[in-house]
Amino acid sequence: MTSAASPAATVLSLAQLLEQPSASPLPSLVEPGLLPAQGILFVGGEPKVGKSLLVANLALALAAGSDRLGFPIPAPRRVLICQFELPLAQFVSRLATMRRALGAAADQNLFVDTRAVGHLLNAPAGLNHFLSAAHAAAAEILVLDPLYSTHDQDENDTRAMAALCQSLLRLRQASGAALVVVHHVRKSIGRDEIGRAFRGSSALHAVGDSYLLVTRPSPQFSTVELRFQFRYAAPQPSRLLQLDPHTLWFSPAGQPPATAAARHKVERAEITQTLGQLGGAVRYTQLREQIMRLTACSKRTAQLAITEACQQGWVVQHDGRYRLPLSGEFGFRGEQ
Repeated sequence: MTSAASPAATVLSLAQLLEQPSASPLPSLVEPGLLPAQGILFVGGEPKVGKSLLVANLALALAAGSDRLGFPIPAPRRVLICQFELPLAQFVSRLATMRRALGAAADQNLFVDTRAVGHLLNAPAGLNHFLSAAHAAAAEILVLDPLYSTHDQDENDTRAMAALCQSLLRLRQASGAALVVVHHVRKSIGRDEIGRAFRGSSALHAVGDSYLLVTRPSPQFSTVELRFQFRYAAPQPSRLLQLDPHTLWFSPAGQPPATAAARHKVERAEITQTLGQLGGAVRYTQLREQIMRLTACSKRTAQLAITEACQQGWVVQHDGRYRLPLSGEFGFRGEQ
């Protein structure tokens, strides 16, 4: 007789898999494809941009089955929030302010882990804590805000972040819940960088199903821009949300103005102009950032331009610094 734990019981044919109740694709929890069923959504942005407020809005909307944020939510869901930054009383006060716009619609579906602080996802005891909390709430969605408070690893260490991502996958698998993970982004990111903008991106990019980048187009306004990257859904244009400081709710504010097409090439004259403006010999990072500012290109495009300029002899690199070649210097090709 075959035991339930044996390989023979877990290795199934295609015919058997098609007979399983979950063979048909499950509907997305937040459309259009923002949060797949049992998916992982990473929400990122600079500090104080409003990530946590936005995610709390999303949690309440999911619990209430409300489209208030402008994203279609097909049905109410059971949501468990594990947040680590605010004292519990302050966080409850924030939720109470947001709740006034919904009434009691989310009351029975929104849960808060009041003992989340101090538990580490990368430790067996911590993982068990989050699993127990998810099971106690019968959660369909689990919010972790922010990710760095759930571990003690070096986020610049690819191996450490890969191990942390495996803990996220185990949490999702064992709980059966979708994950919404709030995380910080790297410094100096290009506009086209979304999934790879997150710290530890090489590891996170392998496990996320969707990425939501929150930016503030203008510091003096309470409008934020959302940019998206989906693994399984069609691309979505960026959109704007406006924060009401009295209700603490974001609401749709249209789409940002069209931006110029991304630059894929930096001309030689632009590189020489950049070095001329900087004067003398400059370090790589300074040259790259100035090229990005002058040409509005991506970081990758600027890097390729510097490499080509050195190969062609338009720029001389010595001791980690870059400058224009001197007339008659070896490698200088002059005007063609």
